[in-house]
Amino acid sequence: QVQLVESGGGSVQTGGSLRLSCAASGFTFSACSLKWYRQASGKERELVATITSAGGITIHADSAKGRFTITRDNAKNTLYLQMNNLRSEDTAVYSCYVWWGRDYWGKGTQVTVSS
Repeated sequence: QVQLVESGGGSVQTGGSLRLSCAASGFTFSACSLKWYRQASGKERELVATITSAGGITIHADSAKGRFTITRDNAKNTLYLQMNNLRSEDTAVYSCYVWWGRDYWGKGTQVTVSS
């Protein structure tokens, strides 16, 4: 079955960096577009970034442009989100997503940014 397991979250000060990972299994990783979403407490889930099977990248969240990068390692079946110059408004649970016949989400990893 499809499994998505995020890691790499934590607490960081404003201006710091984190790299999130999403270990995937149960589907043909290299053939799929993959996404990162985030959901802050009390807010709707927000699409942050997409990477296609061909490596095409879209950073959807305007606040993340120029600071976040999404990458993938098909050999390791792992998706990444590099987040630099973190701000308090980046505080959220970050989850990876794939569509493989239906929607699949990981459980997420908490990112907390404080000054």
